[in-house]
Amino acid sequence: MQTNMRREIDEIPEATARLLDRSGDAIRKAGAALREKNPAFLVTIARGSSDHAALFLKYAIELSTGRPVASLGPSLASIYGAKMELAGAASIAISQSGKSPDIVAMAEAATKAGAVTIALTNTLPSPISEASTHPLDIQAGPELAVAATKSYVNSIVAGLAVLAEWTGDEALGAAVKALPGHFEKAVKLDWQLLADNLGEAESLYMLGRGPALAIASEAALKFKETSGMHAEAYSAAEVLHGPVALVERRFPVIGLAARDAAENSVVDIVDGLGAKGALAFATSSKLKTAKALPFVETGHPITDALTLILPFYGFVESWSRSRGLNPDAPVALKKVTETR
Repeated sequence: MQTNMRREIDEIPEATARLLDRSGDAIRKAGAALREKNPAFLVTIARGSSDHAALFLKYAIELSTGRPVASLGPSLASIYGAKMELAGAASIAISQSGKSPDIVAMAEAATKAGAVTIALTNTLPSPISEASTHPLDIQAGPELAVAATKSYVNSIVAGLAVLAEWTGDEALGAAVKALPGHFEKAVKLDWQLLADNLGEAESLYMLGRGPALAIASEAALKFKETSGMHAEAYSAAEVLHGPVALVERRFPVIGLAARDAAENSVVDIVDGLGAKGALAFATSSKLKTAKALPFVETGHPITDALTLILPFYGFVESWSRSRGLNPDAPVALKKVTETR
């Protein structure tokens, strides 16, 4: 019997096409507001998978505009009542449900502080949309599985579309429009090689750099959520500053490499760990000792990183079931987490 999670993974290409078709006006308005504001810096407001989407957008914005992007702890507003100086800034709040009290409180505080506030949400109207100056429906549609998949992807696509509109980056805009077709290919990729080799592993590392680090962070969370497996995400450079001490023989290391300036760095580090006996994998054709996982090339370094999450989602859903678990209903988790 097909799980809700598998159905929702398969829906990602359609959900992305729907977003680009139906939310174009909101995307253009948000982009225009950023052009007019010309923010000196940006902040993001999110938790969980949404925060991993925010991390992806942080790298994309910094690489594209040179503007620094910082993640704000929602408790600054909801618990501490701190007054943030954001008059020269823009903020991006991401919440699928649109009603987590701490996310809403921080978004509202950013609006009151004078920031241009953009909300990426799967629920309109909602408290987050009312707290923000530019709410944007990510058009993912109902998501029944507890583990977010299509809402994570569409949050990033929406943010990238706004970024392309803001900057007038025609290459990025074209790459975003081409994503549904690339997703159709990526969702069909098979990472069975990874499943065949993990065996009885109880812990692993997910590595990436730049936008792919955000994908590694999301992948590590999904291992925990769906499979009860300990996984940690690190920069492929940062893993050498301490965490490498735990990498013993056959310790799994999965490098998520995009076709960007960091690919060679990620490959060198994963290959080096593989040469020392780690069970090493990466999404690259440049590997020497590690095993290659299939990937889709998009022709743009930023969107290239995003496609890596689709075959991983398919893998981890299957991996969860192979361990006798239900990826639709992870133990002790619920779909909407309302923190303060």
